[in-house]
Order: sequence, then structure tokens, then C-alpha cells
Amino acid sequence: MTSPHDTSAAVPDTLTGGPRRGRVRTRAARGAPLPLLLPALLGLAFLVLPLVALLVRTPWSSLSDQLTSPEVWQALRLSLLCATAATAVSLVLGVPLAWLLARVDFPGRGLVRALVTLPLVLPPVVGGVALLMALGRNGVVGKWLDAWFGITLPFTTTGVVIAEAFVAMPFLVISVEGTLRATDPRYEEAAATLGASRFTAFRRVTLPLIAPGIAAGAVLAWARALGEFGATITFAGNFPGRTQTMPLAVYLALQSDPEAAIALSLVLLAVSIAVLAGLRDRWMTAS
Repeated sequence: MTSPHDTSAAVPDTLTGGPRRGRVRTRAARGAPLPLLLPALLGLAFLVLPLVALLVRTPWSSLSDQLTSPEVWQALRLSLLCATAATAVSLVLGVPLAWLLARVDFPGRGLVRALVTLPLVLPPVVGGVALLMALGRNGVVGKWLDAWFGITLPFTTTGVVIAEAFVAMPFLVISVEGTLRATDPRYEEAAATLGASRFTAFRRVTLPLIAPGIAAGAVLAWARALGEFGATITFAGNFPGRTQTMPLAVYLALQSDPEAAIALSLVLLAVSIAVLAGLRDRWMTAS
């Protein structure tokens, strides 16, 4: 009699019809085939090697001096301020947009979703040029802002926030829309039957349910805004103290002081790792 925990079980012999005893080998026990293992290891090395090289080349002896310079703190402060403001803009505009895409069936919804996610694949420099054409002094909307209100957005700190929000908001919209689609709409319908308006149901019922998705999307949007380069330098320029964020400072330092560029890159790398660590539980739950 075999124990239920015994992995050595009788397996029918397909040739003789009799039982064949042997250890049943699972798919995991066989290991990865060599034609898949080698490319996988090469892919891992391709992704990890540049990060390891950055750590190896970091000037650890002078790192504290590099990171405490006024220029670095100025760029870091501006980056944190603009990324936070861009995330706030993304929350105010992106959460209602995600709800619209997830809950309202209207003609052209697929096209609207494609336009919303377009900044994800659009080259950031092209996004900066598009912002200039829309909000520049001679832009489609910008010329009226300048003429009527005296508002000029390009090459200002506000322009940095707008450029970062443009590229970061799709991350929030995708995260929140996915969470909304996974949430049972019957809770909102039950609130409506009890007399709650649709907005009240959204505020009192839907928002608490999708709060984890909003938090994850906000963190992703913040990290994307913090690392934005192309749209920022095209739409807002690279002026220290006004529009020079950390990625722009890295680009400028790389031309004159490579050690400072490495130190700045290390800060952004640490922020990225912190974001991934913060989202790990969220990803594990989703998977």
C-alpha cells in the first residue's frame, strides 16, 4: 500500500499494459531547456549589467560632496515639486477619465482610450513639440491664453508640470480603469437603489473600493513624471532653478562632470527601486 505522500507511484506501462513503478517527474523538476535558458540569461544580463556598471563606477568617496552641492539640491527639489504637482493634476483629471472609460458606454470609446494611451508610445520629444504647438505663445490655445490672460506656459516651472502630467497621466488612467473594471458595479447599483446619486455612489462606494488602484497608479505616474526628460526639455527648456529637473541635470552634467552625472543617476535609480518596492505587494496581489 502506497502512502498518499509517496511520490513513487505506479504508472501504467503503455507498452505492456502493466503497472510501471518510477518516480513521477514534474515539469518543474526537468528544469529549463537550454535553448530557452541561454537567451533568458542573456536578457537578464542585458538588463542588469548597465545598472551594475553604474554602481561600480559610482565615485563613492566623493558621493556625499556631489549630492550636497547646491545645484543638485536645487534640481532635486524642483523635480520632487513638479512630479508631485503633475501627479496631483493626473489624479484630478485622470480618475474621472478612467471612470468614464470603464463605466460609460459611448460611441468612439475605443478611439478615446487609444488617444489617452498614446503618450505611452509617443516619443517624449514629439510630445513636447505637440505641447508647444498647442500651448506655446503662437499655439492653438496658447496664443489666446497669452492675449486674454497674459499666461505664458513654455519655459516656466508650470510648463514642467504640464509636460510631466502629459506623459504620466496615462499610467494613472490605465491603472484606475483596470481596477474599476475588476470592481463589481452592483455595489454602485445597490447604492443607487437606496437613493444615492451617481456621484454620491462614486464618492462613497466606488472610491474606497478602487483606492489601491488609485494609489498604485499615482505612484507610477509620480515616478514617470520624476524621470521625464524629452517633453520637459522641449516644452520647458533647461534653466537652472526654474525648469532644470534631475534628468536634465544629469544630461548637462554628463557633458562637463561625469562623476556628478553618475551621482545624480544614482539618486534616480534609488527612487525607482523604492517605487518598485512599494508596488511589489500590489503586483503580487494582482498576479
